[in-house]
Amino acid sequence: MATLLYLFLFCALSLFAANSASTPEAAPHPYLGFDRNDYPGDAGMKLLRRNFTFTGYWLGNPPGEKTNTWTGKRELLRSQGFGFLVLYSGRDSGEFKKEDDAKLKGAHDAESAIAAAKAENFPPGTIIFLDIEEGGRLSERYHAYLAVWSDALSHAGYRPGVYCSGMPVKEEPGVTITSADDIRNHAATGDITFWIFNDACLPSPGCAMPQDPPAPSKSGIPYAQVWQFARSPRDKQTARHCRGYAKDGNCYAASDAAHRFHLDVNSATSPDPSGGAK
Repeated sequence: MATLLYLFLFCALSLFAANSASTPEAAPHPYLGFDRNDYPGDAGMKLLRRNFTFTGYWLGNPPGEKTNTWTGKRELLRSQGFGFLVLYSGRDSGEFKKEDDAKLKGAHDAESAIAAAKAENFPPGTIIFLDIEEGGRLSERYHAYLAVWSDALSHAGYRPGVYCSGMPVKEEPGVTITSADDIRNHAATGDITFWIFNDACLPSPGCAMPQDPPAPSKSGIPYAQVWQFARSPRDKQTARHCRGYAKDGNCYAASDAAHRFHLDVNSATSPDPSGGAK
């Protein structure tokens, strides 16, 4: 009897182990979030929380802006249950005269971002995304700038990320490049998190806030952790075939019936993509 019981248990455990090994690991559930340059106001953020799990959060002035209206709002947004996409505006390639100049500016911008992150009480380990608006292949000077930026963040206890294009740019017949692939191929370390934009339909679902958002890996960049799939205003070239945008060309949340806050819409593999809500 003992021998039969032992054989039964052995077979049952073997079958369980075989089934466990053959069952594929479930993919992370995507989460929906938004970003915009201007802070929508405290009441506006409470409204937008109905549709979104996380929000963009600028550490410095957004591109083209002279002030940063997000400053000092982390604790309030954290109390409302928001996760964060922490952002810092990167330079344009034309600002770099030489490689040494690019490195100096990379160190300066990293220092400013680190100081702002500490002032906002973002904890060590928070991913800070450098906002890179240019598409296609970046210059060697830009890669030098980005390398210094990334190293400085890592030494300060933060983690580097980039917001960049995931849209292919044709370089010559039969050859295309995305900024994301170019950065990844140049990176001295694999510890860079990618937030990419690709608002072309397809793969983008257009201006949409589905309960089951598209996974960032479906953006065309399989290693992306965050995907910005709708931008305001709608790009007349890349997103011309996309649906869901308002008549004014912007994207608005379903909860924003008055169309007060135009948005960029994102999906992410985490409800707190920067890890800034800890």
